[in-house]
Amino acid sequence: MIGIKQIPYVLGLISALMLCSCHPAHTNNGKVLPVNGETWISLFNGKDLTGWTPKFAGHDLGVNYKNTFRAEDGVLKVAYDQYEQFDGKFGHLFYEHEYSHYRLRLEYRFLGEQMPGAPGWAFRNSGVMIHGQPAASMKKDQNFPVSIEVQMLGGDGENDRPTGNLCTPGTHVVMQNALVKNHCINSRSATFHEDDWITLEVEVRGNDIIRHFINGELVIEYTKPQYDPNDKDAQPLIEKQNGSLVLDHGTISLQAESHPCEFRNIQLLLLDHRE
Repeated sequence: MIGIKQIPYVLGLISALMLCSCHPAHTNNGKVLPVNGETWISLFNGKDLTGWTPKFAGHDLGVNYKNTFRAEDGVLKVAYDQYEQFDGKFGHLFYEHEYSHYRLRLEYRFLGEQMPGAPGWAFRNSGVMIHGQPAASMKKDQNFPVSIEVQMLGGDGENDRPTGNLCTPGTHVVMQNALVKNHCINSRSATFHEDDWITLEVEVRGNDIIRHFINGELVIEYTKPQYDPNDKDAQPLIEKQNGSLVLDHGTISLQAESHPCEFRNIQLLLLDHRE
C-alpha cells in the first residue's frame, strides 16, 4: 500500500515515464504512445482491423472484397492472392474518426507483382486519403473518396518516380498563391526502387496548410484545400455546406489500387488548433 507521503513521488515517477524519449515497437498495440514527449495515438493494433471499415467500388460499405485488407504479422496488408483479375475494384479502408489538425505518420512498402487487368498508372501505387468524405456518403460505384490524396509511388527500377505526391480527387489546393487544378503534382522526394520500408508523415492544419514528409524530409506543401465545384462527387458535399468550398477536416483512409503493399506504425498526433 502507498502511503500518503509517497504519493507525490509516485505521481512524479509516472509523469517522468510518460514524458520519456522512447519509441513505439513495430507491432502497435492500439494504445496511446509517448514519443519524445508527444502523445501519439496508434490507429492500428497490429492484430485486426478494429476501428477501420472498408469500402470497395461496386460494393456496400463494410464489405472487405476478397479479404483484400487484412492484419497479419503485425502489419496491415493490401493483398490480392484471392483475385484473378483486378476488375476495377478500387478500395479504401477508412479510420473511424474524422480529424482536422494533426500529424499522421506511418511506414509503407510495396511487394510482389501488380494484379492483371489493372491500369498501368496504378503500378506500385497507393495512398493515404486525408480530409476525405465520410465513407457512408460514397456512392456504391464510386472509385475514390472526395479527398486530398497523399500519393505513394514505388520506383520501376529505372526511371525517376517520386513519392509523397499530391493528388486531388474532387478537390483543389493553392500553391504559391495560385489555385492548382492539376489532378496530381509530384513532390521533390527521391525515388525508391526497392521494397524497403518508407516513412511517410503528413502535417495537416485544417484549411491552412498541409505538408508531406518522406523519411523526415519535407517534399511538398500547399494551402487552402477546397472542393472542386465541377466534380459530380463533390457537389453533394458542397450543398451540405450551403455552397461553401472550404475543406478543413475529414476522414483518413488507406488505398488498395491493385499493387500489394503493407502499412505499419500508423500513428496520429493531435495538434492545437491555435498553433
